[in-house]
Amino acid sequence: MGLVLYPADGDTSSPDVSWSYSGFAAFRRRLAQAEGFVISEMWGFGGERPWNEASTVLEPLLDHPDDGGDDLSPADCAVMLPRLEAITDQWAQDGDDMLLHEHVEDARQLAAVLRLCIEKNVPLHFL
Repeated sequence: MGLVLYPADGDTSSPDVSWSYSGFAAFRRRLAQAEGFVISEMWGFGGERPWNEASTVLEPLLDHPDDGGDDLSPADCAVMLPRLEAITDQWAQDGDDMLLHEHVEDARQLAAVLRLCIEKNVPLHFL
């Protein structure tokens, strides 16, 4: 069982990105770290820090429930994409850690999905 993010365009051949729940949790932890905070300190992740204290355009992705929750709008995708790409570029230069390499590949797949959501003006769906 896991999580799949894909463009809600009705096209089953569209790209998607998928993780196990633990894999997505690790990916989000690393994204939060890149944004300068610890996700486990945030409300909804075991901590009490409110999300309005974490200045990141990636909040719609980071603070999204694994199961259910609303789709992310094409506008959300457009705001998140440049920051995700910048983080991915930095990660790609940071070394040979195997898990980091996996996160780089996941981030690139997610960027492709976000780009398609923007191009087709469709939301990002979590399943």
